[in-house]
Amino acid sequence: MSRSFGVALAVAAVALVASACTTAVPGMPLAAGGVINHDQGGDVDPSFINNTDGGEIDKLAATVIKDVEKYWRETFPTTFGGQAWQDLKGGYYSVDTSNQGAPAPPCVNQAADIEGNAFYCPTADSMAWDRVALLPVLKDHFGEAAVMLVLAHEMGHAVQRRAGITPSAERQNPQKYPTILLESQADCYAGTFVKWVTDGKADRLLVDREALDPALEAMVAFRDPVGTAKNAQGAHGDAFDRVSAFQDGFDKGSKFCSTMSVDNRQFTARAFGSDQDEATGGNSTMDEVLKDIPGDIGTFLKTKVGARYTPPKFTQVDSAPTCGKGDQGPAAFCVDAREIDVAPRGELAKLHQKIGDWATGTIVASRYGLSVLAAMNKPLTGPDAQKAALCVAGAYSGELLNRKSDQPTFTLSPGDLDEGVKVLLQNDYAARDADGNAPQTGFERVSEYRNGVVGGLKACALGG
Repeated sequence: MSRSFGVALAVAAVALVASACTTAVPGMPLAAGGVINHDQGGDVDPSFINNTDGGEIDKLAATVIKDVEKYWRETFPTTFGGQAWQDLKGGYYSVDTSNQGAPAPPCVNQAADIEGNAFYCPTADSMAWDRVALLPVLKDHFGEAAVMLVLAHEMGHAVQRRAGITPSAERQNPQKYPTILLESQADCYAGTFVKWVTDGKADRLLVDREALDPALEAMVAFRDPVGTAKNAQGAHGDAFDRVSAFQDGFDKGSKFCSTMSVDNRQFTARAFGSDQDEATGGNSTMDEVLKDIPGDIGTFLKTKVGARYTPPKFTQVDSAPTCGKGDQGPAAFCVDAREIDVAPRGELAKLHQKIGDWATGTIVASRYGLSVLAAMNKPLTGPDAQKAALCVAGAYSGELLNRKSDQPTFTLSPGDLDEGVKVLLQNDYAARDADGNAPQTGFERVSEYRNGVVGGLKACALGG
């Protein structure tokens, strides 16, 4: 069985293809965003790649591969008890899926079988990618770092095989090695490699944190269709699962990735709980969200924080709030009035429509994060305040995620956490402090949000 990065990308319509559904590829065409360090290694000759056309895309792929191989030669022995790394015996294959007569790589019947995808085949110990309908689309819409991430993910599957997770082991114990775990682990290994590159240790590649934001958006684009259960055959995870695994690898290293299991990994992907939820895609209207959140999050925070916390007044306003020294965006915690003002029209309405209801929920919940800081007489500006706002929004999201669907209060629907990730990658409203300042990268914003989702309010460093 081959291991692919995720849902296929069809180049003709520049679209994502999942089952019978087609979704436009997000992202903006990028003129910059290169990852090759031309002053050091420069482009690698791609002639070692089977069926290469020698073009720019395969040069990029070859450059990434050579640094990924170097990384695992250095890292594999320290991660797996001194075992030496073995390069892929079956080699690498570039596939022209636009040509019906193009040679097929190992493990598939024809070139078209991998249209819009990349995969590692453990039985052949080989890697293949679509050089027409995948890598160029990734490069144009998400930057070269997205290409690097995809190929590093596929090499992560080769790491698994060398660590003993073979096709026979998977067949004999599918509960121990569900697909979603193996895909998350590969995402984690990709994160460890990218961290190595950002630390300046690669021979040929360079990437900074800002380039990672569009690369993570590519990972969001490759999530499973909303409503896919974590135990579904072939499940790769929702956007929160995939980004979480990547960031865990980036932050915690390859040893952490190697210990991932069904016993220590929580997955947020889930099926819809009702026909009604599925029919709406899990989305509520703006009016419903703004009606439900204030009382519910106020009770949640009051229970967790204690008597010192009094939920602020919640007010809907006609235009973007102007209270305070800086621009907090379409929702603001007004420090002097101790109230939260939200403008449901304009920018917030656009985000609600474009991303989903939990884009609204994440932004509004973050303002309650500032209200907690105010109640505890803590600074409302600066990096710590920005982190706390995001973390509290994440902690509340995690509370909703874990509620039973039969409870009288509302819960998160499948895909809602993904909407939180998307809005954090695309803008900084939820991270803004009382002066309107926020962390520069979406990578940082998502990381702090995740801390709250996974660790709850105690992870938010609010103090006593």
